[in-house]
Amino acid sequence: MPQSEPADARMRACGVADVSGQVQSLRLPRPQPPGPGEILLDVLAAGVGAWDQLLPSGEWDVGLRPPAALGVEGAGRVVAVGPDVTAPAVGDLVLAHSAPLPGHSGMWAEQVLLRAADAAPLPEGLDPARAAALPINGLTACQALDWLDLSSGMRLLVTNGAGVTGALVLQLAVAAGVQVTATASPRSFDRLRRLGAADVIDYRRPDWPREVGRVFDAALAAAPGTAATAGELVRPGGRLCSITSDAPATTAELTSTDLYVRPDAETLAVLARRLRDGALDLPTEVLPLDEGPGAFDRSSRGLTGGTKLVLRVTGPASSDTTRVRPGPPT
Repeated sequence: MPQSEPADARMRACGVADVSGQVQSLRLPRPQPPGPGEILLDVLAAGVGAWDQLLPSGEWDVGLRPPAALGVEGAGRVVAVGPDVTAPAVGDLVLAHSAPLPGHSGMWAEQVLLRAADAAPLPEGLDPARAAALPINGLTACQALDWLDLSSGMRLLVTNGAGVTGALVLQLAVAAGVQVTATASPRSFDRLRRLGAADVIDYRRPDWPREVGRVFDAALAAAPGTAATAGELVRPGGRLCSITSDAPATTAELTSTDLYVRPDAETLAVLARRLRDGALDLPTEVLPLDEGPGAFDRSSRGLTGGTKLVLRVTGPASSDTTRVRPGPPT
């Protein structure tokens, strides 16, 4: 008689059963023990983003092998480490953006294998669900600003300033003394001004680029299809960074790039402390894991209203009622 599978051999997850399949709740095998340079995490919460729709097809190749959970950012507790791993240690709480995924399955699951080097310590006092909202958007914002290489007093244009990444770029740039102009819808103007924007522009006004003129030292395109227009508003010798893969070609007057986020535990640790200390505003809506398909759909269609969606993984999914209401659409 065939031996029955142990009751705990499988775990709750949300992801895809095959490359072309729809996002759904799954029961997946638990990960293998961690190998060299790896850690095994009990996932507490995981972030949801528009990029997750790129994972099943391999457009963003993170090593996913369906059936697999989605998700490449989150927070959790280390429950096992590889033979050569000295930090983090078993029992540590961490947050991470990790890619590629050594276990070929993501963080929308009860457990995940990660590269130890990608894990940052979770600061005491920061809720794991809040921490899970931070990694990809926060690292993208930092890496974009690092590439733009702005000094205090310089002028930056941010399109989709009320989006999750755009608002983080705004806050980090303002803290560095940069004068930021952001595009958004009028219902987001008050919040962006509170965050320090020098000026806010209604992106729906067709003449706004002509009215503003070529006055910026750099631009960050955080809304699809805005990079070309943003680049035309940058002074000769300036820089443009797109996080939506639509940067125009570099010219004699404009240096331009498409930025793709990369793991960086050291920078993530700094960002996490700033979030814990209240120095960053990051609206978050926390949902139970079994609402992952709906969260994926909302995020893919841009229906999050500038609010970061997070899946809380631990405990019975139906018991999670923690929700921070979403902000207005951008």
